Amino acid sequence: MLLSIPDLLTPVQVAESRALLENERWVDGRITAGHQGARVKDNEQLPPDSVAAQKVGALILQALGKNPLFMSAALPLHVLPPLFNRYSGGQTFGTHVDGSIRSLPNGQRIRTDMSCTLFFANPDEYDGGELIVEDTYGSKSVKLPAGHMILYPATSLHRVTPVTRGTRLCSFFWLQSMIRDDGKRALLFDMDVAIQRFGTENATHPSVVTLTGVYHNLLRQWAEM
Repeated sequence: MLLSIPDLLTPVQVAESRALLENERWVDGRITAGHQGARVKDNEQLPPDSVAAQKVGALILQALGKNPLFMSAALPLHVLPPLFNRYSGGQTFGTHVDGSIRSLPNGQRIRTDMSCTLFFANPDEYDGGELIVEDTYGSKSVKLPAGHMILYPATSLHRVTPVTRGTRLCSFFWLQSMIRDDGKRALLFDMDVAIQRFGTENATHPSVVTLTGVYHNLLRQWAEM
């Protein structure tokens, strides 16, 4: 499932975050890449312990927790602290797959079920820089407005095309879902959306309670905690 989360951050939050991020010291992005990724990765990143990374990261995590669309689609169990990267001057990230296991700051290891990319620059500010995600139905090109986020399976092959003008500024991070399987997660999301729509139009219909019960019984059966 590949899903856009619109307006995760407000324009004011985006502007304030950019002011913090752009004034920090950036380093070679290969510091966080695995063996395979380091060979095709050419970008800059903020050190995870930088003041801006921690402050904007906390803002993102707070926004995620309040976003119904994200919570319904991801069913998150653990979310890694957001990281930040930027591309300019032809920088790119070739085709790769994200590592399956990463560590939280406390040392706890989590499985990376879903990948997230949150955009801080608008599409007209740079040329190139499309996130290309390979899924069952072919390649999807993603380049969203500032404040919007894309959520997609971490199992997907993906790449970032060369940025030939301007600067692409994003946050990226991973999460472990309560539902390991992407197909089951997508079914639960579709059911949740349908129940909410049906409930809005037919609030007193007894089927709303029945369908809600089916949703939660499936979640109870499939969830890993």
